[in-house]
Amino acid sequence: MAADRIAVLGAGSIGCYVGGAWSAAGLDVTLIGRERFAKAIAEHGLTLSDYSGWRKTVRPQFETDPQALAGAEVIVVAVKGGATCEAAQAIARHAATGATVVSFQNGIGNKAILGDALGDRFAVVQGMVPYNVIYLGDGRFHKGVAGKLMAEEVPEMRALAGRVAGSREPLRLSDDMAGVLWGKLLINLNNAVNALSGLTLREELAQRGYRRVVAASQREALRVLKKAGIKPARAGPLSPKMIPRAINSPNWLFENLLARRWKIDEKARSSMSDDLISGRKTEIGQLNGEVVRLAKSLGLDAPINRRIVELVHAAEAGAPALGPAQLERAVLGR
Repeated sequence: MAADRIAVLGAGSIGCYVGGAWSAAGLDVTLIGRERFAKAIAEHGLTLSDYSGWRKTVRPQFETDPQALAGAEVIVVAVKGGATCEAAQAIARHAATGATVVSFQNGIGNKAILGDALGDRFAVVQGMVPYNVIYLGDGRFHKGVAGKLMAEEVPEMRALAGRVAGSREPLRLSDDMAGVLWGKLLINLNNAVNALSGLTLREELAQRGYRRVVAASQREALRVLKKAGIKPARAGPLSPKMIPRAINSPNWLFENLLARRWKIDEKARSSMSDDLISGRKTEIGQLNGEVVRLAKSLGLDAPINRRIVELVHAAEAGAPALGPAQLERAVLGR
């Protein structure tokens, strides 16, 4: 097994950005993804940019066959949540026993799915990506929101954190990844509203009607988490309890409390919005759907998040974008 080799399985927007940033720092990274990205990167290179104005073009190895997993010491899983089982099968078939598998995916349950499928042949680790990346075409990937990668505080991740420390995407470690994931999911409940709006994040969040829906979904999620005895970790500039209050605040206050501190640039939109634009199935089940499932397991209902799930499925089927007043009526009944 190559002592320094990293493979990124599911190299779409997040995978290309993270793997590209590590490659730019001199690490041996192989990206494994779709043919359309392979062709674009072969022709134009892989260009990374972010909200601060940083820009870098690299030419990492890009493969479309998961056989390229062979020999990797670390495997980053960046596929959509619905493809986790398929990713696990590819790892089991092609990767070397003993490799570390880290999930950098949306949702709560992907590590468990990978662990159940891979057994004790691999060390399966939970990771978290706190930001959005959009694909601008021609091999260009843009990080539009601030945030740092996180992973479990385990020996394998301490070693990886040391290797990527000098890169544009360093790795922070935590011994409370369950709290971290739920804290991130609370913020990511905005993804669905952003997708349903058809706007950029800045445009959507500038309108209080959209923010009211986001805040209501977050308050409902916090009630469910409290019943479940789960304490979400802080994943942004404010505590989890304060986030819905800030999001629901008047525009002038919201701008000062959150918008400026989140460093959202004008190009940024949610990955779910990208999925709808591209005609792909979204990860709504791994976001608002997680709240609905947790509520159901406790004998509760989560009607706000359940309604948002229904609206996203309708959008997947071709329903048009909704204005703020339309979305408020559809979700909150007002």
